[in-house]
Amino acid sequence: MLSTDNSKVLRLADILEAFVTGRIEQEEAQKTVESEFKEVAVEELALAEQELTKRNIDDDTVYSNIESFLVIFKNVLQAPDLELEDWHPIRTYQRENEAVKKILKKGEELSEGKFILNQWAEVMETLKQYDIHLSRKQNQLYPAFEKQGFDRPSKIMWTLDDKVADSFRKAAGALENGDEKNFLQKYEEYVQLIQELIEKENIVLFPAAVEMISDEEFLKMRAGDDEIGYCLIDTPPLGPVAGGVKKQPSGTGEDSSFGAELQELLKKYGMIGGKEELDVRQGKLTLQQINLIFRHLPVDLSFVDENELVRFYSDTKHRVFPRSPGVIGRDVKNCHPRESVHNVEQIIEAFRAGREDEAEFWLEIGGKFIYILYTAVRDDDGKFRGVLEMMQDATHIRSLEGSQRLLTWETRKEKTGDRVSEASEAVADNPYGFTPDTVIGEIVKKYPGIRSYLPSISSKYKKLQNPIAFKAMSNIATLEMIAQRGDISVEDLIHKLTKWADTHSK
Repeated sequence: MLSTDNSKVLRLADILEAFVTGRIEQEEAQKTVESEFKEVAVEELALAEQELTKRNIDDDTVYSNIESFLVIFKNVLQAPDLELEDWHPIRTYQRENEAVKKILKKGEELSEGKFILNQWAEVMETLKQYDIHLSRKQNQLYPAFEKQGFDRPSKIMWTLDDKVADSFRKAAGALENGDEKNFLQKYEEYVQLIQELIEKENIVLFPAAVEMISDEEFLKMRAGDDEIGYCLIDTPPLGPVAGGVKKQPSGTGEDSSFGAELQELLKKYGMIGGKEELDVRQGKLTLQQINLIFRHLPVDLSFVDENELVRFYSDTKHRVFPRSPGVIGRDVKNCHPRESVHNVEQIIEAFRAGREDEAEFWLEIGGKFIYILYTAVRDDDGKFRGVLEMMQDATHIRSLEGSQRLLTWETRKEKTGDRVSEASEAVADNPYGFTPDTVIGEIVKKYPGIRSYLPSISSKYKKLQNPIAFKAMSNIATLEMIAQRGDISVEDLIHKLTKWADTHSK
């Protein structure tokens, strides 16, 4: 665990402050550091950056100078050799970065040859998984830093994360639009940003994490990592959990972590037994029933208390955005990118002052329409007690038309049934061999008219009319992938294509 010389940290902060305020140049700052210190540990540099917060040096200033900081300390910065077991969350991040570098190498090879759209599309589809790496950091690693009273990494690194993610989206959009020149330019920018991020993780973030965060915290982190998933690697082994028993991930056992932990706490103080009922506002429910209701709601809920700390989230099976136990107890401002923190503060301030009771947002991401509603929570005396966030994927709801007054369980079952079972039935019963794994290029080659028909199923298929865009994905996009892009079930897509083929192949 962390043990540092506080006077040394303060002196490092003095030098950094003098540099960012313009009293000394970068070269002088570097010479000063090297003349006064033979070596500086990564955690000492990190704590010096944190000290700048107390001196009213804002995050924007630190962010804009982060590259200069690394230059100033490059000859004295000492990072420990991280020899970590495979279960360790930091080792997992390292393995993901190693896997990403291999894909970047493949992209480098492609850029040196003739431009081949479908190969680039495969590279970009693979790199898209890096979002999982970023999301797990933001929900798991950054909160662990904050528990040590060290929030600057989460603010600065989250900004870098967002720059990488935004750069990827721009490159992917250019490729999808068939703009070869723009894509190669955007991709080069993306590669530079992601390589810089990986370097900062390896040089500063990961070594600092190992020094500042206890093994106990890392074990808790490992228990929650599975809820978000992994980028380009298999699920790592479990850590040395007491008793060698894996904790059941939220949402997969009879009780989620929230319900189980609360139940144990109540039982500990003799307040309630495992099966006893609680008086809720209208009715009586056991703790298990309350937890099951939360888990089966068709919306995601999060609750932030009056102290602006995250106290609860509902662990539904299909969350709109990932959450993990690491966010519990976290300052809500640290759960959002730096660029959107002012919105969070504005909402809470308006709710706390009683000027507003609700704030709603909606956005389109990855072909989904997401609706978000923030509600001020007040007690019977009107006192502000927190904020309830409700989030819902409203894509299906927006697509409904007219009325439905009859039971249609069979239709619903077809749309939401087990994909493997449905796929096997499709193989057996479909006269054209359409399955979730059938590649769209094979179908269009045999039935060219289907390409023109697709936009009538979903407007999102209009881009398939672009010859360059279609060529890029024709040999890799399966019906499963096409269905996800069009926000319909793969069974429904196969059904529609089969009906088209029935009509046009006669």
